[in-house]
Amino acid sequence: MNDNHFKFTPQVVLLPFFFVLSLWIVFWAEVRFNYDFGKYGIYPRDFEGLRGVIFSPFIHGNIEHLYNNTIPLLILLAALSYFYLEQTFKVLVYGILISGLLTWIIGRESYHIGASSLIYVLVSFIFFKGIMTKYYRLVALSLMVILVYGSLVWYVFPDIEEGISWEGHLAGLITGFVFAVRFKTPEYRKLIRYEWEKPDFKPENDSFMQRFDEKGNFVNLPPPEPEPENPDESHPVIYTFIPKDRAAE
Repeated sequence: MNDNHFKFTPQVVLLPFFFVLSLWIVFWAEVRFNYDFGKYGIYPRDFEGLRGVIFSPFIHGNIEHLYNNTIPLLILLAALSYFYLEQTFKVLVYGILISGLLTWIIGRESYHIGASSLIYVLVSFIFFKGIMTKYYRLVALSLMVILVYGSLVWYVFPDIEEGISWEGHLAGLITGFVFAVRFKTPEYRKLIRYEWEKPDFKPENDSFMQRFDEKGNFVNLPPPEPEPENPDESHPVIYTFIPKDRAAE
């Protein structure tokens, strides 16, 4: 089993840190200069609203909205960078763009902001990809993610909670699943190789194959020949006689 694909690199810490830091800087600038960035979010089916595809993940309505997205992003981006290093930037960049475009297509006529769509991309990709690999470490990661964030699935349905972009959540969930199917990962599982698949396999020397004749019929092997006895190799038995009276002393 090859675990060399899993390596701790500075990216595991730096990527989530700087990405989340950028969200807080944008929120700080919005509060500090008393400017509403909400109009730069995704506004569905409006040409100007397309700019939100890029900007919306960095815009949050209030401190609670930002805080609720901060912890999942730190954890999920770190997990993505460690276990799926080669796919990290594709999932991150394409995830923002494609989930944003889907939100722009299916969303209500309102401004959609926040990094929730990206969180759903990460949860969906990590869960489905881990199950697809069938590798025990990635399956364990998938189960851990679904254990912690499994309740998020309810927020892809309308009317669960007022004021949330369920369309963005749904777009992120779909995007992550598509990425799990499309993005290739190394072969983590050790392939089982049977004896008859090896190049030096000889059927005539195999004890199982010897039970079949040339036509494939099952046959019994001849009974083994008894080993000849060699009287020269026999070991004599020597008895010692002890009188009864002496044995009682």
